[in-house]
Amino acid sequence: MNHKYIPHTDKDIQKMLEKIKEPNIQALFKEIPEEVKLKRDYHLNTGLSESEVSKTLKALSNMDKNDLIHFVGAGSYDHYIPTIIHHITSRSEFYTAYTPYQPEVSQGTLQYIFEFQTMMTELTNMDVCNASMYDGATSCAESIMMAVSKTRRNKVLVSSQLHPHTIETIKTYGHFNGYEIELLENKQGIVDEVELENKLTKEVACVVVSHPNFFGLIEDPSDYIDKIHENKSLLIMNVNPLSLGLLKTPGEIGCDIVCGEAQPLGIPLSYGGPYLGFICTTKKLMRKIPGRVVGQTTDVEGKRAFVLTLQAREQHIRREKANSNICSNQSLNALAATVYMATMGKKGIVEVCEQNVKKAHYAYQKITSLPQFEKVFDTPFFNEFVVKTNINYKKVKDALLKENMVAGLHLGDYDTRYNNHILFCVTEKRTKDEIDKLIQVLGGLTV
Repeated sequence: MNHKYIPHTDKDIQKMLEKIKEPNIQALFKEIPEEVKLKRDYHLNTGLSESEVSKTLKALSNMDKNDLIHFVGAGSYDHYIPTIIHHITSRSEFYTAYTPYQPEVSQGTLQYIFEFQTMMTELTNMDVCNASMYDGATSCAESIMMAVSKTRRNKVLVSSQLHPHTIETIKTYGHFNGYEIELLENKQGIVDEVELENKLTKEVACVVVSHPNFFGLIEDPSDYIDKIHENKSLLIMNVNPLSLGLLKTPGEIGCDIVCGEAQPLGIPLSYGGPYLGFICTTKKLMRKIPGRVVGQTTDVEGKRAFVLTLQAREQHIRREKANSNICSNQSLNALAATVYMATMGKKGIVEVCEQNVKKAHYAYQKITSLPQFEKVFDTPFFNEFVVKTNINYKKVKDALLKENMVAGLHLGDYDTRYNNHILFCVTEKRTKDEIDKLIQVLGGLTV
């Protein structure tokens, strides 16, 4: 073995293994459970020429269906993305930019991060926003860690209507950071206020709700936020930021920490990532926020300039004292979200929200008028809704796929109580013809 791109010879590897007293390379992975290790060959083909590789990859790409019509959301949404976003994020000065430690050579990066923070605080009606988290799930977990650190309490009440993946993420964080997660069951799809009040003890650091929630329903904590604050606990809202163009903002409600996934703001589906988590909070909690905060100042010539105003240095050099291990920055996705918000403007975002609501409600009314489908909740929703059917979900999914449509998410895969309950999503990209086609296919199905 003597390749320039694999610099270690077998002799080199053997010397290193002897130094660390391990018999072979496989021993370095002994902590990984055996059941997740690949036990078979990789089945890799022999080497190909450049033209053969190009031909093979093109043939593989042609197998993909790129014209599918999406009626599924559940955390990843098929929204219209203005062409200007790809044009700007593809510029080399942006997609090759590194963490802006040196402001004198990072003004472009610092400026768009500053603009991102500013727009997000306006959208959420909060005081400060960071830049930025890995994704919506980890931003929620990091928000909980902020609350636990601030209140010095170790119990967290979490709505069971958060996305299941988010719940699993915060449970993992809680397991390794010493706080307890207790789920709040739903009443007609939203938080049961009576149960919440009964569980608000002096050990509770925070209450976490989503807005809209996993069922697409609009949660309004206004009725119980005073009870949370009287208990000296914090309210964390996990939000779809796009919906805030129409819905009551967390700042209006009096929320303490806002987190969520910014993928709806001009970021492609991308097979599930990379995405863009965010955290917004109050001035009171600003110094608990993980990541970085970019600020505006003036340079020696009095010109507008940008710097890293606030960053928790222990996240880099004293990690044992850190509230968070976030050291990276999803700034290219933050740039995409910034360009989206700037391009759409306030009126544009409101119009997008209105189209989401109107088209989703049109589809909901049509679907629930079919004999094989029925309503599940009466609570208002944004662009996602749950329906129940007496038809097997796989039959629904296969029938729609034949017509190049992606069915809504089967909730029975997450909770058997919701077998054959389907979470449909309708965004502004869906046309009336596409929705009517969906209704036509669903209406033609039989048990």
